[in-house]
Amino acid sequence: MKTASWVTLVVIGALMLLASFVSLGVAYGSTGDEIGSVSLADLSVGRPEVATALRARRATAAAYAVGFATLFLAIVLGPYRRGDVWAWWALAAGTFVVSALILLRVPLLETQQGAPAAGILLAAVGLGLALGSGRLRGTSPSA
Repeated sequence: MKTASWVTLVVIGALMLLASFVSLGVAYGSTGDEIGSVSLADLSVGRPEVATALRARRATAAAYAVGFATLFLAIVLGPYRRGDVWAWWALAAGTFVVSALILLRVPLLETQQGAPAAGILLAAVGLGLALGSGRLRGTSPSA
């Protein structure tokens, strides 16, 4: 189970990193970006500074996502794979905080955009961590 756990988490981390870079690419290289069902071009007609500001916000969010995914992978491939208990808790806490803050958009902003991805992330990381939960009991899970 130990191997299944860290391999699952590496796959999730790699997918997070890839999706984050794709989002960064959209922010820096695309004029066809959409916000909800409205294109960025339509939203910012005659006001190019609006488009720039919205793309910059997306780039900042994507950059933080790249950073989170990088740290996630560093923890999984190092201390988590070695069996350090603190790494399990760090991955759980980081993923919970990120997912909870993203899910707050549903009640606070009244939008579902991005919420399914946060739910999937929380469930997938939860599964990966559940596979390695034996380390919390002080026993080494079987490989």
